[in-house]
Amino acid sequence: MSGPGFRPMPPGPRSGGGFRTALVALENRRYRWLFASNMAFFLAMQGQMLVRSMVTFGLTDSPLALGLVNFAVAIPMTLLSPFGGVVADRFERRRLIAIAQAALIVSESVVLLLLVTDRLAFWHLMCTAVVIGSVFPFTMPARTAIVVDIIGKRGLQNAMALSMGGMNATRILGPAMQGLLVPWVGLAGAFSVGIALYGVAFLCLAGVGRHPAAEGARDQAVAKDLGEGFRYVADHRLILVLLLFGILPMFLAMPFQTLLVVFTEQVWNVGSEGLGVLYAVSGFGGFLGSMYVAQRHETRGRLRTMLTSLVGFAAFLFGFALSPWFYLAIPLVLVANVFSSVFGTLNNAAIQVLIPDRVRGRISSFLMMSFGLTPLGTLPMAAVAERYGAPTAVATASVLVLVVGVLFYAMSPALRSVDERTREALAEASEAS
Repeated sequence: MSGPGFRPMPPGPRSGGGFRTALVALENRRYRWLFASNMAFFLAMQGQMLVRSMVTFGLTDSPLALGLVNFAVAIPMTLLSPFGGVVADRFERRRLIAIAQAALIVSESVVLLLLVTDRLAFWHLMCTAVVIGSVFPFTMPARTAIVVDIIGKRGLQNAMALSMGGMNATRILGPAMQGLLVPWVGLAGAFSVGIALYGVAFLCLAGVGRHPAAEGARDQAVAKDLGEGFRYVADHRLILVLLLFGILPMFLAMPFQTLLVVFTEQVWNVGSEGLGVLYAVSGFGGFLGSMYVAQRHETRGRLRTMLTSLVGFAAFLFGFALSPWFYLAIPLVLVANVFSSVFGTLNNAAIQVLIPDRVRGRISSFLMMSFGLTPLGTLPMAAVAERYGAPTAVATASVLVLVVGVLFYAMSPALRSVDERTREALAEASEAS
């Protein structure tokens, strides 16, 4: 059923593609407010990652300290994600996002206060990293699940693609903005800007409006709710396959971004300027991939596009890893990220179309776990890079992505039915509305 406030678009622009089709979800007022909140949130998050790294390195002068802070975020993010999904299915999602957002603002404000009073220590950063890693599992599944509450399943792919496109755009804009601000206003000033953006994200939620919590028992134990989510995945083979299929490139290959600094310093000798270029190009590639999906109306050929994108990602990442020239590596990493974004957006949209609302938060939380797996996947890739070099590590990971993707397709009849199943789910949603 379409969410409140959803206005179906005429079939011509929607099926014809193009710029207007790519932005169709923004005609929904509530979604516009959610999109604005998401943009402010991710712009703050991406920018704060840069500033926090600079603060950490300034305090410790240790690359290991940077890894420990990221690890402190990843552990609670991974462990608490399923519980965040349970909460997202029990409570009104906008309120849950607002509470988590407020907790994040308080945590960041404590760091700012310690920074301006010259009392900040490394252990403070570790503690607040744990807080951040604990808050994200509660806000991110709710931010994903609430899109269906607002838009409905018929407009879901476009809305999710726009959200992913905005998130990828902030990967460029956030670090660039803070990087330019630090020389002018200092680390504390830049940190303040990040907190202000979190505040904007909080205020924009007022325009989203309330939506009833998902139907289901509220008096049963959390463990029972959590078990129900796992049982749903176990009983629905296609959902399980899509979840694993989506996590695959995140765990095996996406940690290559952590090793970009090794490529720029040891392989191509292009320094920090080259590293900034690669980060910006990666984010722009993700944005282009998301916008490509946003202007498409996938009713058939979804699996073909997903498989093509996975193969393309693996092939271009392999070329990037073995490129002897920096200027050749730039378009290779750009296209690799385009393919990765197309694959991830289509895969996540298929899952959201297929699942019922009563378990949407929990399934979204399982998707959230993939973000925590990325820094965890850095450890084996870094170990291979330490022994055999970064090019070998990333090239090996890209080959593994290709091999495992082929095995998924060959061994899973459920995956091969994804086009038919999503068409049926969308037809049922249209009839229900």
